[in-house]
Formats: sequence, C-alpha cells, structure tokens
Amino acid sequence: MTEATTQVENSPLVLHLHPVINLTDEQFFEFCQINRDLRIERTATGELLIMSPTGSDTGNRNAKLIVQLGVWAERDGTGIYFDSSTGFTLPNGAKVSPDAAWVKLERWNALTPEQQNTFAPICPDFVVELRSVSDNLAPLKTKMQEYIDNGALLGWLIDRKKRRVYIYRPGVAVECLDNPATISGESVLPGFVLDLSKIW
Repeated sequence: MTEATTQVENSPLVLHLHPVINLTDEQFFEFCQINRDLRIERTATGELLIMSPTGSDTGNRNAKLIVQLGVWAERDGTGIYFDSSTGFTLPNGAKVSPDAAWVKLERWNALTPEQQNTFAPICPDFVVELRSVSDNLAPLKTKMQEYIDNGALLGWLIDRKKRRVYIYRPGVAVECLDNPATISGESVLPGFVLDLSKIW
C-alpha cells in the first residue's frame, strides 16, 4: 500500500476563544512568534486555525513554485512575492498565510514600515494554495473564495492529489483545469507561466 493511499484527509485544528479570550492583533502576532513551529491563522470571526508544518515533499513542491514566481517577479519588477510563512490581514479581519502570494509594488509601498513588519493589512493581488495529499479540499476552496471576496485578482488552488487546478477570479465562476502542463498569470501577472511538471 502506498503512502498516498494510507493518508487521511486533515483539516486544521480550530480553537474557539471568544468570548473568553479576545486577542488583539498585537497579541495574535506575538502568539504566532512564540509558536513558530506551527502555522496559525485567525478567521474573520476570531477562531484560531492551527496547522502542523507541511511534509517534506509538499514543502519541496512549494519551494519550486516560489522559485518560479520569484524568477518572474524579479524580472518583472512591478510587485513583490511572498512564501508560505508570510501572514496577511484581510479587510474582513482574517489573518491568513497563503502558500505563495504577490502584491503590486505601489500597494505594498503604501503601507507603513510598521504594517509591513507584522501581518500586513492587505489582501495580495495573487495567491496560491497548494493541496498536499492529506489536505481536506473543502476548507481550501472556502479560503480561496475568501481571498477573492477580499480583493485578490487571481487565485490558484493546485490540487496535487487529483492533478487539478482551480482558478479563482472576481465576478466569474471558478474554472477547473484537469492535469494542465502550465498555468498562465493572465493580465494580473503578465508573462508568468507556471510549469506544473515541477509541482505535480
């Protein structure tokens, strides 16, 4: 039996704190700093989502994704890119960490240095979530829609388990591609093409 067939789908551990504890943004940031071995997000309604670090294989695939995005972004120069350890505060108050993200330079530069050094209060223009073999798909789809609802212009949910890519854009239905060789950054990231042979 292969490792993939013995895996069970995982969902984040959800901690309900309100109304007993109401962490401020500063306290939540510090909480994350002292628990660096965990990936912690906070929903718009205040629940904490606790996720274990990704497995080595998924981490490697995510690194390959970041390299491709980074090479394009450094050449393009119109924005900056982020890895999965970066937290953002969405307009609805959720604190999230996409697997990869990109923000237009003028939007990033409009933030203060203090804002840039915490979980920046900005929704990335472009986000990627990479599903590992053990991730539950439904919460990832919900998260992708949340990005779009909060201002993202383009989002990719890459489902390695079924070799599918779900493409999210504002105001249109989600597009699903079966086993594509590449994906285009369209007008949001002009000239960026992700080679999925490095990711599957």
